[in-house]
Amino acid sequence: MNRFSIKGLKANGIGPLDLEVAAGECVCLSGPSGSGKSLTMRALADLDPHEGELRIDDETSAVMSGPAWRKRVGMLPAESHWWYDTVKEHFPKNDGQYLTAVGFSDEAMEWEVSRLSTGEKQRLALARLLANEPDVMLLDEPTAALDKDNVARVEALIEEYRKQHGAAVIWVSHDPEQIARVSGRQFRLEKGRWQEAK
Repeated sequence: MNRFSIKGLKANGIGPLDLEVAAGECVCLSGPSGSGKSLTMRALADLDPHEGELRIDDETSAVMSGPAWRKRVGMLPAESHWWYDTVKEHFPKNDGQYLTAVGFSDEAMEWEVSRLSTGEKQRLALARLLANEPDVMLLDEPTAALDKDNVARVEALIEEYRKQHGAAVIWVSHDPEQIARVSGRQFRLEKGRWQEAK
């Protein structure tokens, strides 16, 4: 099912926040710079201390280790992180099944991370995230560094993945046109609380 429920979330001066995202649904989150969108995403990924309950269907984050929760609730930060020298070292089982979908050939697995542009890192980070087969995706401006063609490519891939896998998606975006394209509901985060945009 992969229904993602947030109840009474408080973290980093934000909240309490409540939201339920259905399996396969994409909800967009927007708001002024500095309003706490990225901090909210970090709390949802159990990267920062928080109060309240986070639940996928009937399982809560409280009964899982942080790494186990983040395998199911995958986060793509606005600036992706890379730990090893080559791209393939970051993929489970060297699995490059999503490379073509983000515009790369299999050769990209052999590339040195140091040679990657910001946009290449962001697209490869999405492929890396999807290779982990998350039930929930937290996407913090996943297309901010991309040109128009790659924006369309990434949007299509995320839509296909969430529909095929029933993944719940929370997507941070500042682009009203993108929000209209990718989501059914939009929330704005202001003064530590979120309001549904009509």
